[in-house]
Amino acid sequence: MHPELSLKEFETAAYIERELRSLNLDEIRTGVGQTGVLATLRGGRPGPVTLLRADIDALPVAETADVEYKSQNTGVMHACGHDGHIAILLCAAKELARRREEVPGTLVFCFQPGEEGYAGNKLMIEDGALENPHVDRCFALHVFSGLEAGKIGVRDGAFFASSDEFHLHIRGKGGHGAMPERAIDPIVAGAHFVTMLQTIVSREIAPKDPAVFTVGKFHAGSTFNVIPNQAEMEGTVRSFDREIRKSMPERMERILRGLSEAMRVEYEMKYRYGYPPTVNDPGMNEIVREVGAAMLGAQNVVYPHDIVMWAEDMSYMLEERPGAYFIVGARGPEKGTFPQHSASYDIDERALEVGFKMMVGLGLRG
Repeated sequence: MHPELSLKEFETAAYIERELRSLNLDEIRTGVGQTGVLATLRGGRPGPVTLLRADIDALPVAETADVEYKSQNTGVMHACGHDGHIAILLCAAKELARRREEVPGTLVFCFQPGEEGYAGNKLMIEDGALENPHVDRCFALHVFSGLEAGKIGVRDGAFFASSDEFHLHIRGKGGHGAMPERAIDPIVAGAHFVTMLQTIVSREIAPKDPAVFTVGKFHAGSTFNVIPNQAEMEGTVRSFDREIRKSMPERMERILRGLSEAMRVEYEMKYRYGYPPTVNDPGMNEIVREVGAAMLGAQNVVYPHDIVMWAEDMSYMLEERPGAYFIVGARGPEKGTFPQHSASYDIDERALEVGFKMMVGLGLRG
């Protein structure tokens, strides 16, 4: 009911800290990665240092669902289920603290800010989240409306895509809509570019290597009968293979150079690399599958799950340490039917119990 935007999760972090302080943990660190919280629990048995992570930020979306727990912060809602992640990890921390003597090694409960485009995971790493104690392995989950509640989804290797973005300005020459021969139309050039982008995926990349170009913004002109001077567009590029990802800006530039020559326009493109692909360690994934089978029944562990084209900044920790990221089904007969980032997003709350069982099981697994 009280969602906060990325890196502004001040009240959320304060609430998490209060809950953790009541558990008699060994250490609590706040302000990690600006608004993140880390808590350490030293177990009663020898074992590794295991980090369990939940993201805590919300999205700039006005909630439309008519529920008693509807957002009270205007224009902000937990449209991606991070409130569920917080609840899961807080309850798991409480249970694992109660069972401290059964815990192998040391647990680090990581409540991470800024997942929604602000690389809060990377900020926490830069603030020492993986040291003192030195983390050996890490696990994270995400509730997912694309999977039935009661199940988890696991996949070895690249599971979630990289997420990059581009900003493009195409400059032409404005004029009268009835006399296009006296103008240079940036809209037509831009329309060709949108179409030609798709040929990179369909004709330059093997069908076995998933990739996506989506132009999410295309703005030009101010009225129906005027050819404008310029057009602007923004888009996202998703892929799984690191070499393909690296090649995308050059492929786009090649098309733009040819388009510029053919259609007499000028252009400027800015390309920004975002989150890398989320790549699971097979050994850590095996632990997730074994815990899932023990806690939920093998029939409720979907392996291998299909790839997912969204991106996730847990990818940064998985580049630094072996770990696994898995999904928890949140779709039920009545709730959990809307996709992530929808203004009507909700979950079947059986997902919370599944997530809790998984985090407790992983915390007790040496």
